[in-house]
Amino acid sequence: MRSTRISSQTLSAAAFSADGRRRWLILDRDGVINHDRAAYVRSPADWHPIAGALAAIARLHRAGFGLAVATNQSGVGRGYFDLPTLNAIHAKMLAAVAAAGGRLDALAYCPHAPDAHCACRKPKPGLLLRLMDECGFVPADAVMIGDAARDIEAARAAGMPAIAVGERADVLAKTHAVPGFPTLAAAADWLLEDHWPC
Repeated sequence: MRSTRISSQTLSAAAFSADGRRRWLILDRDGVINHDRAAYVRSPADWHPIAGALAAIARLHRAGFGLAVATNQSGVGRGYFDLPTLNAIHAKMLAAVAAAGGRLDALAYCPHAPDAHCACRKPKPGLLLRLMDECGFVPADAVMIGDAARDIEAARAAGMPAIAVGERADVLAKTHAVPGFPTLAAAADWLLEDHWPC
């Protein structure tokens, strides 16, 4: 996906490194952008954004950050839903982000079940390495934002810092020594105050 033009009047210093490289935020999906479900998000009807998440993505986009999603979707490998259904769920998400004034530049997912022992399922770094290659950024210019230990571990395996959000953020912040916030919106506030977690 290509980024739309962003007005220079809206850009934030936080979105660029000291030597002017664009910074990237890699978002987990379930539990960060939308509500997670114990029974999996199996259809577009199951996909519901977390309050403030879409507006946060829009604010970060307008500030100049590159934004991508890296998500484990083992429901495909487990047979709970198929790839066309996953694509429909993501189409709904992308439309909702766009309607809020945001943009996701790239999306990478792992469709495999845990017993497939693939290289892309977080906590392995395959999804993040794929996004770095496709989008052209380096680990120092990216942050993984997730709600689970596997997100932080994948980030570290890829050489990038991480931010924890969600209900377990306080615990993850203490056990993994990362910044923690209750929501993506709160993490966006912190980033837009010119913080960078490294």
